[in-house]
Amino acid sequence: MLTPQEKTKVIEKVKIHDKDTGSAEAQIALFTKEIEQLAKHLKKHQKDNSSRLGLLKMVSKRKRLLDYLKRDNPKRHLTIIKKLGLEK
Repeated sequence: MLTPQEKTKVIEKVKIHDKDTGSAEAQIALFTKEIEQLAKHLKKHQKDNSSRLGLLKMVSKRKRLLDYLKRDNPKRHLTIIKKLGLEK
């Protein structure tokens, strides 16, 4: 889980306006950070299947948000992918 300070740092990098917390970009960035942390955890604890399931759900939610953003606004989609260092 991310602490409130970590969430604030992540959102600062991708926010659209001053009070942005729920935009697709902010949610994608938060999911990406949590996915990184869970992946690191699972490398150490390979048999933690409940965390593995949570990781798969998060990856799926992030994918849906990225697909939505790609349909809705391809320019913002490319921007967020470059900022977060995701593939493509």
